[in-house]
Amino acid sequence: MKALYTFVLISLLSLTLFSCKEEIVDQVQTGTIKGKVVRRGTNDPLKNAKITTSPSTNTVFTGADGSFEITDVPIGDYSVKAEISGYLNNFQSANLKNSGQLVTLAFEMDDDESLNTAPSVPELLSPSDNAQDQPLTVQLSWKSTDPDSLDVLKYKLIVKNNLNTNVIEINDLKETTYTLKDLKYGVSYFWQVAVNDGIHSDVYSAVFKFTTNKVPQNRYHFVRKENGNLIIISSDENGANYNLTDAAFNSWRPRKNNNAGLISFLRTEGGNTHIFTTKPDGSEVFKVTAIPVAGFSNTELDYSWRTNGKEFVYPSFSKLYRINKDGSGLELVYTTPDGSFITECEWSYDGSKIALKTNDPNGYNVKIFIIDLLGNTIKTILENVPGAAGGLNFSVDGNLLLYTYDVSGHQDDNYRQLNTHLFIYNMQTDTILDISEQSEKPDGSNDLDPRFSPNDAEVIFTNTSNDGISVKNVLKITLQDNTRTTLFTNAEMPDWE
Repeated sequence: MKALYTFVLISLLSLTLFSCKEEIVDQVQTGTIKGKVVRRGTNDPLKNAKITTSPSTNTVFTGADGSFEITDVPIGDYSVKAEISGYLNNFQSANLKNSGQLVTLAFEMDDDESLNTAPSVPELLSPSDNAQDQPLTVQLSWKSTDPDSLDVLKYKLIVKNNLNTNVIEINDLKETTYTLKDLKYGVSYFWQVAVNDGIHSDVYSAVFKFTTNKVPQNRYHFVRKENGNLIIISSDENGANYNLTDAAFNSWRPRKNNNAGLISFLRTEGGNTHIFTTKPDGSEVFKVTAIPVAGFSNTELDYSWRTNGKEFVYPSFSKLYRINKDGSGLELVYTTPDGSFITECEWSYDGSKIALKTNDPNGYNVKIFIIDLLGNTIKTILENVPGAAGGLNFSVDGNLLLYTYDVSGHQDDNYRQLNTHLFIYNMQTDTILDISEQSEKPDGSNDLDPRFSPNDAEVIFTNTSNDGISVKNVLKITLQDNTRTTLFTNAEMPDWE
């Protein structure tokens, strides 16, 4: 009996112990909390951030990639804290409900502004203050430092000038250099830089000043096609050049007048062609004409500026007009008796006569002749020939007239020229000299748009293949020995004053 009692007692004790063991296992079920700590705004990882929980479990620190992991965390609700010097403490909640559960947290740490220092005042490096004779493209450079090293610095550039009230402001620059382009000649520019670290107010530099080169007295002007538009280029004899006109406009036929101190050109506006003038730096563009320049083919049209710089003559279909450079005094000078179009005109240096080229609406049935200011014909130079012609220009003494003629006599709907030569007509001897032939013009090419040099010893002109699509180049012929020299590539419609 005693033995039976002992057996029952042992069994009851074992059952009690087993039940307690089950309860203990349930109480120590655990999960894992892991995550990453980064800087807000940049997502740069932050290492050595201290990670603690409440209720308290293990304390860990983030690695180089900003990550952390707390294992064997008992089931329950926790507040997880991330802290690191220079940043505000961040709290996230973690709820572990099941054994083996993984909770992932992300901490975006904000700067503790109370511990952050503003960037240093930007130091302007280049160009130096009061720098002179700067080019029209200038690279500005500066430097600034961040005492906290982790802040992302952004810069604001402010540029003003003494020409007008325009202000250039470039924001959110990350680099410490910026290139200013398309500056104006002879203008002083004032520049300043502000830096911001995303925490403090802008910190401004001193104001520096630089002045660009004076306007060069370029003697060459020509046309170049860019992005579908013709623009006018101003150049010296060494090829140093700049865009005189804006590429947003279609501008051609430059004519420099030293007495007026201006450069004129043709430009389309509202579907019509007009004469404009501008200063040699491309500023103060002025529209001269009200009645458009018109006739056969815009690119074939030409006008003339009287040497004194006070007035123009220009064609409009069958009429020739005279107008002052300020747009006043419009006057009809001549009307073709047969209704043919006046496409080109050229005023002699002394102002006593005008050369004209007329043609039919297709550009053919050409006539080149000279009239006086009363409209009387003085001399007929070319008529009753097939093919294209043009390119009128008087010598200084008015005795020689340059012109072009396609000796092939070819005519088609596209106004294609196959073999255009340059000719000089001598009014005193009534003789014609083919200077293209004398200078051995390449076969299959055209010589176009000729102009005498300022001393009449050379002729500047455009040469291009007759295929109509090849590049155009500006050349000159030295009349003494008939040598041909290339002056500018990818260029046409030259002027040399």
